[in-house]
Amino acid sequence: MIIVGHPWIKSSRFRYAFSQEDIKQTQADDIVLLEPLADSHGHARYCQANHIPYGVVVSTVEDAVLANALGASYIICEEDDALEIQPVAQAYLFDARVLVLVYDPKKISKIAKEGIDGVLFAEAIY
Repeated sequence: MIIVGHPWIKSSRFRYAFSQEDIKQTQADDIVLLEPLADSHGHARYCQANHIPYGVVVSTVEDAVLANALGASYIICEEDDALEIQPVAQAYLFDARVLVLVYDPKKISKIAKEGIDGVLFAEAIY
């Protein structure tokens, strides 16, 4: 299970990017965070073309499939959406990992039991 942003575990941080300039200003160990895909697909293509790891916030299976096809490293969503997206990601062997945005460490156990790839704590986003 992937755990990003828990205080006990060293991990990369996700940095919001709303333009190519924002993407260029990220640090080497940052992961670009795009949202929503409908508004950021051009930035996703830029990241894909330049081998920049990025995550994208999605709320539908269709957006998750498109995000994976655009080379996203992470698909970030709410738990209910992840329950629909994760089986599709497994069936089609997505390269992207499905992460549920969480605020409470107690959610780790529940997300793990549901078979979701991982969690992203809000504290890891800036």
